[in-house]
Amino acid sequence: MEAAAPSEADIIKRENMLVYVLGAIQFVHILDFVILMPLGPMLMRTFNVTPSQFGLLVSSYTFAAGISNFLTSIVSDRFERKRMLQICFAGFLVGTLLCAFAPNFYLLLGARIFAGAFGGVLNAVVFALIADLIPPQRRGAATGVVMSAFSISSVVGVPIGLALAEWFDWHAPFLFIVAVGAIFWLLANYCIPKVNNRAEPRSPKETLRQFVKIAVEPKHIQGFFMTSSLAFGIFMIIPFLSPSMVRNVGLAESDLKYIYLCGGAATVFSARWIGRLCDRLGCFKVFTVVAGISFVPVVLITQLGVTPLVLALCVSTLFMMTGSGRFIPAMTLLSLVIDPKKRGTFMGLENAFRQLASGAASLVAGLIIYEGAGGRLERFGIIGLASVAFTLVAWFFARKISRDAGVS
Repeated sequence: MEAAAPSEADIIKRENMLVYVLGAIQFVHILDFVILMPLGPMLMRTFNVTPSQFGLLVSSYTFAAGISNFLTSIVSDRFERKRMLQICFAGFLVGTLLCAFAPNFYLLLGARIFAGAFGGVLNAVVFALIADLIPPQRRGAATGVVMSAFSISSVVGVPIGLALAEWFDWHAPFLFIVAVGAIFWLLANYCIPKVNNRAEPRSPKETLRQFVKIAVEPKHIQGFFMTSSLAFGIFMIIPFLSPSMVRNVGLAESDLKYIYLCGGAATVFSARWIGRLCDRLGCFKVFTVVAGISFVPVVLITQLGVTPLVLALCVSTLFMMTGSGRFIPAMTLLSLVIDPKKRGTFMGLENAFRQLASGAASLVAGLIIYEGAGGRLERFGIIGLASVAFTLVAWFFARKISRDAGVS
């Protein structure tokens, strides 16, 4: 006697469990990346580093992620997705553990490169699994849940990490990430199903030819430009958000946790809401509205002088909501227009270009910004205007992708 087919309610329940596990993995990965930024004032003081050196510390992670994504995307569709996630997650946790025991700036820099090499590929695999296992009509909401990992890491992870750094030292937050990540690695091993995504075996020459074909396909290039422009614009600001709040706005280092707590809490709700709106109204429409609203906090947060904590929190919260919110319709749009057979390679390439753009943005911003009188970060306002310009570039490519694919 054949077993009864699962009901739609059972299918959705399994999908939700899968999405929450992938969100948990993304939480750990994002926390490892973002925790460095609120630790910026402490690290700059401890190691006596300049803004440009700190920008290098941040960008090293994203450059390593971009390069590793580029290399692995050549063969990513040849490997089963779950196994790839297990390997990358384990390597990422080892790299983060090395960060926890780094005794000086240069060894910390090396550990960040190691963690980024695995963490970047991990990020691409997570989004590929969403596209593989979640149907299009629920993919926007699923993407919103996973993207809200940034918010949850800000609400829960960053305050805990900063508290641990205050109680012990800056090494402690990385040990916390490794401990939590090990639990989620075991959970992922149990909950995530294997995916029959492996492409037909090809010779190295055929594999390279197929890779180049995917890389130069016009709609793929448009997608690379769209998300890379978004990443460049936002990551010109994010690495210097905490230092600017201390040096320009006049907040105490102990107040930084409120920036991430309030911004993350608001984004937990806004990310899911934006994801549902994508399913209901269309990705491009939602992207246009969120991107347009984001111009206001981007300009304000880079122009602030000495400001009361409450006003600074309002601006930074709107900045986090709209900054991360733009990526939800962008990533959902890409998942709807990319051929599933090319998804692994495309997502690896997309993540590679996005990570490289993020790293380049941190370096460029570090070269533009300089320390003025009293440690104030000068020329931060120029960074805000440049961020708006890159968002407009992203909107142009989003419109083209949407029109060419006939997706609203």
